[in-house]
Amino acid sequence: MALIDEINIKVKAGDGGDGAVSFGRRPGSGPDGGDGGDGGDVYGVGIGDIMALKRYAPNKWYKAENGRPGGRNKKTGKSGEDLILELPVASLLIDKETGETLEIENVGQKELICQGGRGGRGNWELRSSVNTTPKKAEKGQPGEKRELHVVLRLIADYGLIGLPSVGKSSLLNELTKAQVKTAAYHFTTLEPNLGALNDKIIADIPGLIEGASQGRGLGFRFLKHIEKVPILLHCISADSDSPTKDYQTIRRELEGFDSELLDKKEIILLTKTDLVDDQEVAKKQGLLEELSTEVIPISIHDWDSIQNLKNILR
Repeated sequence: MALIDEINIKVKAGDGGDGAVSFGRRPGSGPDGGDGGDGGDVYGVGIGDIMALKRYAPNKWYKAENGRPGGRNKKTGKSGEDLILELPVASLLIDKETGETLEIENVGQKELICQGGRGGRGNWELRSSVNTTPKKAEKGQPGEKRELHVVLRLIADYGLIGLPSVGKSSLLNELTKAQVKTAAYHFTTLEPNLGALNDKIIADIPGLIEGASQGRGLGFRFLKHIEKVPILLHCISADSDSPTKDYQTIRRELEGFDSELLDKKEIILLTKTDLVDDQEVAKKQGLLEELSTEVIPISIHDWDSIQNLKNILR
């Protein structure tokens, strides 16, 4: 199932109900029109399902219930039901008109998005010493409305990054019970994939290329998912002609998107070591160790190297 990580939706709180104009049936009873009910609010609530954005149709209006009008005998109209939007944790809500942002960071977190309109006062509430028998009531106030751009930024313990075809998806399958499609060509991963290693979540971020931070390839769309990941697993293929160049290419793209990404803890995984001899592996590992503090040779066909990595990640 494809991950939906960005949507545009329109939300509106309920309108307040109108106040009532009413007079008691007995002579001299005076006004008794009740207030209208308040309109329902719109809330966003954090849930653990990262696929939750898929349930919202693009550009559709999602509305809370309107308040009911007031009634006779000072009866207040029923307030409208609130609308609860269930959103994945790490959703960023951006008001398209004002630029105001709201972030859902925790499961169960509840945030007010749009406030319902207040119900109008009935003529019972509007009476005064100057006007003891008002023949008008207030209209209910309209509920707030917003057009929102919702962006999901994945929260995972580890993020697999690297150029296309360096073995990220195959590695995710080996480390976890994920069943990600793999093939011997670029960009087989079109959406971020997740897998669980015990209680640790690993995210496979689609392959970055040079120029990704300026919008080239698939990577630009998914660079935002790296922002919430504390540790990056930087995959570089052992059969690369220039592993240091590959490393620096990805680092430049991280810096171009957000320089703070360079401050994250990083482990280099020298992947596909089964494709070259031991001497070549040692040579390239040595080159990469000049760039990073931790370099781990690994092959999905080498059980010991997979177990070693699992132990480190646990």
